[in-house]
Amino acid sequence: MNIVIFGLGYVGSTAAGCIASQGHNVVGVDINESKVEAINAGRSPVKEPGLDALIAKARADDLLRAQAEIGTALAGCELAIVCVGTPSAADGAHDMSHILHVTRNIAAAIDPKQAAPLTVAYRSTMRPGSMDQLIQPIFERALGDDCARSVSLVYNPEFLREASAIADYFEPPKIVIGTRDGEPNASMETLHEGIDALVFRVGLREAELTKFVDNSWHAVKVAFANEIGRVCEQLDISAAQVHAIFAADTKLNISDHYTRPGAAFGGSCLPKDVRALQHMASDIGANTHLMDSLLRSNEAHKHHQFLQATRGLEKGAKLLLVGLAFKRETDDLRESPAVDMARKLLDAGFELDIYDPGVEPDQLVGQNLGYAAALLPTMESMLVDRETAEVDDYARVIATNSLIETLDLKTADIVDISRIT
Repeated sequence: MNIVIFGLGYVGSTAAGCIASQGHNVVGVDINESKVEAINAGRSPVKEPGLDALIAKARADDLLRAQAEIGTALAGCELAIVCVGTPSAADGAHDMSHILHVTRNIAAAIDPKQAAPLTVAYRSTMRPGSMDQLIQPIFERALGDDCARSVSLVYNPEFLREASAIADYFEPPKIVIGTRDGEPNASMETLHEGIDALVFRVGLREAELTKFVDNSWHAVKVAFANEIGRVCEQLDISAAQVHAIFAADTKLNISDHYTRPGAAFGGSCLPKDVRALQHMASDIGANTHLMDSLLRSNEAHKHHQFLQATRGLEKGAKLLLVGLAFKRETDDLRESPAVDMARKLLDAGFELDIYDPGVEPDQLVGQNLGYAAALLPTMESMLVDRETAEVDDYARVIATNSLIETLDLKTADIVDISRIT
């Protein structure tokens, strides 16, 4: 393919070298003359192991060149990749000025009479909705009625780490290709031929959010590790050994477990252990601000789910809560988010029935009984059997776990707060 790359920083230079090494013809465009000169001299404009050699070979094979102006670079081009920076603005949002400037230049340079649409793929990190609300309108204003057949917009986030960028390009953790309809794009399929990675073909906004999610998660992991490290240091514990034990668990710790958005955490372990670690850290002066925020975040999520579950309902409406225990097929009510949901529903003036065949009030003992009695003293009168749950006329059914799958319900108004879509 003939490919033009806009922006020759870390992402753009790496992409240029790697893509040219695959046999594509690449033109790099950057307003920084020193970067253009470096590429044309067969050198990398940035310090990245192995990139000088890739660029030198690409130049020798006449597969790569650079220029400061767009000129006629798009003539005969199948794919344009935008890699310009989106630095932080004063308010913390991304500064989109470079993106908008490049987009206007691309839109102005497109020949509306070209035989096939130009795929314009953005790799710069930007807020979800940017492709729809900022980028698309620029092309529409410039191309008018020809826009739909002249341009195909793609959001394709990159997952490159400095100092290992070339390896990351050819062996990425995943490939994410966002299009308006979530369908494959021919140019992007060709670009990634020969790269063995899981490919997600999704909508534009899902693709745009991906980088934010990944980078924030990486930041959480670093902050979490360092907070645990401070606790270990204060208690004269080997942080390295604790980490080795933690990282060895790839079933629960280093895995997708507990990372799926859905229900709040609860039960007999997580809340009490977080509180205890918070207390321990405070007692020894470890300053674990991330962990200090966990319970507040969890309470905020419980309230969010309450608002989600009751949106549009009239006060006094009759509701069915399916699942009261912390998990299905248990009777553990200790710090169950479902118990908190029931309490909020009652406090808000709703009439409430609860279906959970695993919970038998006369079998509850100890802390389990105490927690339920404190928050739901009239719980026994609210529990209903399967027949009642299935035949009564409820304004809405609120599901807290997979127990909902066992019922043949009369109402179609079901809010399942344990699942994501």
